[in-house]
Amino acid sequence: MTSTSVPTLLERLERGDTIISDGATGSYLQEHGLEPGGCPEEFNVSHPDTIKEMAKRYFDAGSEMVLTNSFGGTKFMTKKYGYENKVSEFNRLAAEHARSVAPRGGFVIGSVGPTGEFLEPLGPVSETEMYDAFTEQIMALAEGGADGVVIETMTAIEEATLAVKAAKENTDLVVMSTMVYDPGPRGFFTMMGITPEVGVKKLREAGADVVGTNCGNGIERMIEIAKLMRAVDDGFMLVHSNAGIPAIINMEIVYPETPEFMAEHFKTLHGLGINILGGCCGTGPDHIKSLVHAVKG
Repeated sequence: MTSTSVPTLLERLERGDTIISDGATGSYLQEHGLEPGGCPEEFNVSHPDTIKEMAKRYFDAGSEMVLTNSFGGTKFMTKKYGYENKVSEFNRLAAEHARSVAPRGGFVIGSVGPTGEFLEPLGPVSETEMYDAFTEQIMALAEGGADGVVIETMTAIEEATLAVKAAKENTDLVVMSTMVYDPGPRGFFTMMGITPEVGVKKLREAGADVVGTNCGNGIERMIEIAKLMRAVDDGFMLVHSNAGIPAIINMEIVYPETPEFMAEHFKTLHGLGINILGGCCGTGPDHIKSLVHAVKG
């Protein structure tokens, strides 16, 4: 008797399932011992139980996919802490830790954030150097057992598309990519001047399986951005929303949006056909529980 095979992430999306993602990594780690100015990715080596517990709490809350602790995992970011020779180790462990606590059918998604560098001619880094840096990181995430990557919190389309290509040309992973759009007098733009409509189109052309937006905004603005993206693209989409815009209260960073408030608005995103829903800064396991209840009942 053969056991039934578990559907892949793309198979689940293709059959019309809505996938529940996880919440914030950074704020969780800050609450669990990461010092201000510390290297989050180093925790994969020094605090493996903290990283596993974080992933487990999200899976237990109802997340069907969990992001790895590897957002700043390129050599450009790790170099700031003196760890540029640890890229492969940090990223492989990030994926292994999440995989070790994933339930059957749970997906591990490698988080790939910006390099913090500008490409030539704006900055000192060549396209080849940046492509190679993304390739090094993403191959290590694949080696650690990731099912896909999300190239997230991007503002420059050239950097995002290089990362998409690095993933597509060097691995078999599902590739997602999201950008941060801020509201202005003329609408929503990334810091580098890209609109949601252009971002979606260019990421899709680069080969991304899933496109979308994350960070930067509370959930009401994310609905506005989702409508703009959906107007030009009917492919698979992801939204990871902040729990609002943070305020500093009594010397602490506080995100205002409650799990219940976000859950109501996640229903709207679900109605717009956003295929993958989850949280970003300020969201935790309680937000995910409310999201699951709102969308899945």
